[in-house]
Amino acid sequence: MTAATHSTLFPQVPDSADAVLDGLDPEQREVATTLRGPVCVLAGAGTGKTRAITHRIAYGVRAGILQPSSVLAVTFTNRAAGEMRGRLRQLGAAGVQARTFHSAALRQLQYFWPKAIGGSLPRLVDRKIQLVADAAAACRIRLDRGELRDATAEIEWSKVTQTVPADYALAAAKAGRETPRDPAEIAQLYAAYEDLKRTRSVIDFEDVLLLTVAVLQDRHDVAEQVRAQYQHFVVDEYQDVSPLQQRLLELWLGDRDDLCVVGDASQTIYSFTGATPDHLLDFRVRHPGATVVKLVRDYRSTPQVVHLANGLLAQARGRAADHRLELVSQRPAGPEPVYTEYADEPAEAEGAARRIRELLDSGVPAAEIAVLFRTNSQSETYEQALADAGVPYQLRGAERFFDRPEVRRAGSALRAAARFGGNDSLLDDTVDLPSQVRAVLSGEGWTTEPPAGSGAVRERWESLAALVGLAQDFAAARAGATLSDLVVELDERAGAQHAPTVQGVTLASLHSAKGLEWDVVFLVGVAEGMMPITYAKTDEQIEEERRLLYVGVTRARDRLHLSWALARSPGGRPSRRPSRFLKGLRPGSGTAGGRASGGGAGGVERGSRGGGRGAAAPAPRRAQRTPARCRVCGRTLTDAGEMKLMRCEGCPSDMDEGVYERLCAWRAVQAERSGQPAFCVFTDKTLMAIAESVPEDERELARIPGVGMRKLNRFGSDVLAICAGQEGVGLDADD
Repeated sequence: MTAATHSTLFPQVPDSADAVLDGLDPEQREVATTLRGPVCVLAGAGTGKTRAITHRIAYGVRAGILQPSSVLAVTFTNRAAGEMRGRLRQLGAAGVQARTFHSAALRQLQYFWPKAIGGSLPRLVDRKIQLVADAAAACRIRLDRGELRDATAEIEWSKVTQTVPADYALAAAKAGRETPRDPAEIAQLYAAYEDLKRTRSVIDFEDVLLLTVAVLQDRHDVAEQVRAQYQHFVVDEYQDVSPLQQRLLELWLGDRDDLCVVGDASQTIYSFTGATPDHLLDFRVRHPGATVVKLVRDYRSTPQVVHLANGLLAQARGRAADHRLELVSQRPAGPEPVYTEYADEPAEAEGAARRIRELLDSGVPAAEIAVLFRTNSQSETYEQALADAGVPYQLRGAERFFDRPEVRRAGSALRAAARFGGNDSLLDDTVDLPSQVRAVLSGEGWTTEPPAGSGAVRERWESLAALVGLAQDFAAARAGATLSDLVVELDERAGAQHAPTVQGVTLASLHSAKGLEWDVVFLVGVAEGMMPITYAKTDEQIEEERRLLYVGVTRARDRLHLSWALARSPGGRPSRRPSRFLKGLRPGSGTAGGRASGGGAGGVERGSRGGGRGAAAPAPRRAQRTPARCRVCGRTLTDAGEMKLMRCEGCPSDMDEGVYERLCAWRAVQAERSGQPAFCVFTDKTLMAIAESVPEDERELARIPGVGMRKLNRFGSDVLAICAGQEGVGLDADD
């Protein structure tokens, strides 16, 4: 790891207020030094907005202008708040409160409830969906799982927009919402839900904000106490503020104007939750004397990626588009975006997995690669394809790192070792820190080689491996660091939710990728019907879909791959076409609105299931295959796992158990030889499919999903020999 990387991970605390400003560009410096009055920072993607506002707070604190306890910085996710706390701590401003809106409100509500209301605060429910189901039952409204989820989202939207049940139908119609049931039924369900909460003496997530607003409005003494505590406010991602959050912010402020907001209208992608960029765009109307600073220097992405991002917004329409920021890349030139067309979705997933495998083999870390899709339902196909290609992955949105049981146990073990480990020869001061950590964590399940498989055992190992990697980085950055020093670092990171990097390609929806970045990004499913999504009907909804693609594009630092499939399943009718948002931007797509914005060099590639990349010239049209159907009941298959087996999960299997057992034994030997998990050779589903079809030649074997050209060339002769009944194939470990 380079010295620059070490300084980024474990920077030294600046020795003065002026040193806090070192390294800021002129616009960031203006943000950092404008500490009084209203400030509006319009910050494009990758322009260092978090750097600017954390240095602003730290500079004010270090210069004695701001008291740490008087500053409240709010954002929208625990991850973002944790990152902000971590940066402030590294800049010497550890006493500043950085929280989400809900976290800050809940803290105040818990403190003031006994005084303002009396008694203890009602219990906060973790998941409201069961309450909604109970309310539906009370109303005799039958909802399937999807309708239940959608009805819950409607209730959440109503509450953050401060809409009461009686006004729901009118408000939903005015907002152009696609309601999951008749609006009158949703209003009835909403009212029953609120009654049920009162009966059970519980509150939900949105109530935290509503009740805090109510207390601050009704009790002036409480409001004044809060305002005496916090005199300076910073709001990140201000384009995502809902009307309810804006009202809470106004009550926190009172008649003061020491407020700094940061946002980008072109990254408004959560309007379905009640978020609106209007508060950001109207900031100068509400605060006529506000200082406005624009950050457009993009430090994240190459000029080629930035060019595509600017091109997307150049075609946009509407109020947010009128305030778009033209980004200017500060990076050296990189490769052009790659556009690839595939015959069907499984082929698209296999093509992405194949390219990712090539990147890993060339030295790109797995943690620096992401596959981003529009809906969570697309994830399974890519999980299967990556597993087939032997690529480790992690799903975005999983349990927070420091909340994982194995991480908590590891922390306890390291803490105990730091306190009492001197009696162990492996833990005395003569042994380097990484070796000490490896010794301790080996007792928790860490091994030098990862376990086979891709389930919970592998995930636990990855967590422990991330701690081992952190110890190595920490020791390299701080000479002479002890185990006790590392424990302190881990405790501080846990408090800030500043997790170490877990190795594995990230799979994430575009919405959950907001605020993150990778060296290489694969944007998949960029086709009409998915991007924009089918149910986006109005101009406003279409434009939000465009902004969502813009967010996806701007997650890439160096390389960007965009792809789409002509059909959903193998043999399906190739009726899909590339997203309208790419018109005029990808080669050969004509112009959009009379304007060609350029794009990738080399044209659109044609992906192939066999493993080779297509040339820029149009490839010969592939023979249309029949739809994948269950070979038992004949039903059309769409699930990736079922298509691999060529039968429904519930249909009886005619698997040759002997062949399957021999294949599993052979796979275990291959995995041990290669030092990879077993699923990297073939997944269980692929082995089952082979054992069910028992192919007789390479042609039949190649037809089985999960057996690409690379695996056919490497393992085909062994697999066919096992299917033919030959004994001991590939099991001699001495060769």
